[in-house]
Amino acid sequence: MKKKTKKSNNSSKTTKTNNSMENMKYEIANEFGVSLGADSTARANGTVGGEMTKRLIDKGRNK
Repeated sequence: MKKKTKKSNNSSKTTKTNNSMENMKYEIANEFGVSLGADSTARANGTVGGEMTKRLIDKGRNK
């Protein structure tokens, strides 16, 4: 007997999450005046990632 596999709805949730993270990244970069990419320094790009992490942790704590 074959097992029925239930199709997951996680695909759309993952896409929404990825889009939200991208939006957050560019929003923070804009706030900090950082132009993301290979032409920026690792420090400049890293400040954006660090701020993203900080905000996500704060958001998780406030739930």
